[in-house]
Amino acid sequence: MESSLQSGTPIYWKVFHSIDFDKIIDHPNILIAARFWEPERYEAARTCYKFMRAIDDLIDDYKSEHLTIAPEEKENFESKVTDWINTVLRSSKTSEFESELIDTVAKFHIPSCPLEAFAKSMIYDIYNDGFPTLQDYLDYSTGASVAPASIFVHLCGLTNDTGTYIPPAFDVEQVATPCAIFSYLVHIIRDFVKDHTHNLNYFPEDLMAENGLDRKNLLDMAKGGEITDGFRNMIRKLYAVADEYRIKTYDVMKEIMPELEPDSQLSLQIIFDLYLMVFERIDVDKGTFSTKELNPTPKEIRERVRKAIIKFESRQQQKNV
Repeated sequence: MESSLQSGTPIYWKVFHSIDFDKIIDHPNILIAARFWEPERYEAARTCYKFMRAIDDLIDDYKSEHLTIAPEEKENFESKVTDWINTVLRSSKTSEFESELIDTVAKFHIPSCPLEAFAKSMIYDIYNDGFPTLQDYLDYSTGASVAPASIFVHLCGLTNDTGTYIPPAFDVEQVATPCAIFSYLVHIIRDFVKDHTHNLNYFPEDLMAENGLDRKNLLDMAKGGEITDGFRNMIRKLYAVADEYRIKTYDVMKEIMPELEPDSQLSLQIIFDLYLMVFERIDVDKGTFSTKELNPTPKEIRERVRKAIIKFESRQQQKNV
């Protein structure tokens, strides 16, 4: 797909108006941003996202319905995750969906490391119910968040040479890590109510203990109870760490933008802006941390994407003057 600047036609706006923001479930920022690539690259992102979402939901949905996972169930879940990943890595097609993913991995030269890291984090979820320390959480995010982000950045960094895709020259994982960790920290704050009303906890236990928090009082707050000073202090710490990674993300984006095709430059800016708009909604001192407060509406998401396109085209025009 030609960019609007290359073709002289408003292709970005055509894509923008084709997105039904009201039908987007759970705000999959990866898929919104990827829509601005050529169709087959977008389909590659959609296929990889669907595969990882299926594995993640398998475990989270079970945890949402049960307080614990029985030992025999843990082994069963681990076996499923391992089988799925091995199917992809060995290119052994046993279903239409697996065939689609295997073909996508081959055509777009997607490295195995992100998929293996993602599987490792899912197996951690099976055998653990939380994170002892903040560092444990950040380590976990290398699979749960950096892996999907690495696939997005890899697809973003490809060069389309008349239908043949050339892998990016930069270190994909290094580029993806800051934004992935930033977005994941934002996610656990944004999804506080949803997670804790579904038996899920992603807050590090050391921060909880330092601030007099446990699963019971977190659940009480998630159900509308008074937000304690201890909770605000924990969020303040997580917010500060997220802000560090926000700044690192700005730096790495400046570095790689010149190496990307115009469509990919736009998509990278859009995905960062969509995570940033949630970050900007977090009010550590006075917020209620409710789902309504922290989740942008479809109208707000649409407006943020619109502004990103305007800003991007303005910068491109200035470069061409």
